[in-house]
Amino acid sequence: MLHQLQAGGTVSIENPRLRAYGFLAEMQEDEYFPRDLVAKGQEILKRLCEDIEQQKPGSLPELYALTHGATERFNDLAEELEARGSEIETAARENIGNDVATIAAAYGFEADVEELIAPRDW
Repeated sequence: MLHQLQAGGTVSIENPRLRAYGFLAEMQEDEYFPRDLVAKGQEILKRLCEDIEQQKPGSLPELYALTHGATERFNDLAEELEARGSEIETAARENIGNDVATIAAAYGFEADVEELIAPRDW
């Protein structure tokens, strides 16, 4: 899916608070994480923004369905990281969780960060 995203063009985020937001900034600055895999993680979060904008969830359960989908994609990314000698460890978990919570807040939701990323394997 991410390859289709990249080949098909960039994700367009309408929300001004998130348009220039530095997704996964802490992971991007840490050489422990392969750059191309951090970029995949950033695309997962940008796609989440686009999904929220397109589907316009009107309730927390609707939002959680979208964030859980993104979390499942991070579960897949965790396997890729492990195959490359990296992992989603404490700092990365916090970075991902905080970014998902920032996304939820930017779209007007007060959501529990643990529920936003509930299906995580990391």
